[in-house]
Amino acid sequence: MQHLIENISYLQDKYLLKGFTFGFVHVAIMLLGFYTGWSINRFLKLISNGVIAGIIGVVIAHSCADLIASLIDPDLREAAVGIFLGGLVVLPFIPFFEKYIIKSKHHIAIGDHEDLKKDLKKKHK
Repeated sequence: MQHLIENISYLQDKYLLKGFTFGFVHVAIMLLGFYTGWSINRFLKLISNGVIAGIIGVVIAHSCADLIASLIDPDLREAAVGIFLGGLVVLPFIPFFEKYIIKSKHHIAIGDHEDLKKDLKKKHK
């Protein structure tokens, strides 16, 4: 990726492209996991309930993707460990959030399955 950025003439002005490799790799890892069906959540569901497993899985997956992407991106390489640890530092707060924060009735995960069923039944052009 760095080779492409350095050798393609219109990408020479790296001012606008700092972090490009990070963004590309991070999203590619997420898409790869989505399309291959690989999920940390499946492993976590064995030791906790599904909601907590999903939340913890998202945090761990994104932190790992951040680490890999920042190690590959030359502009962020020196910040890789900090980015990774910064993503994981929220894990101890999850039980507190689950216990003391009431989820909004407008939360995106509430009611989505009914909307999804309606959308799947509609005829699309």
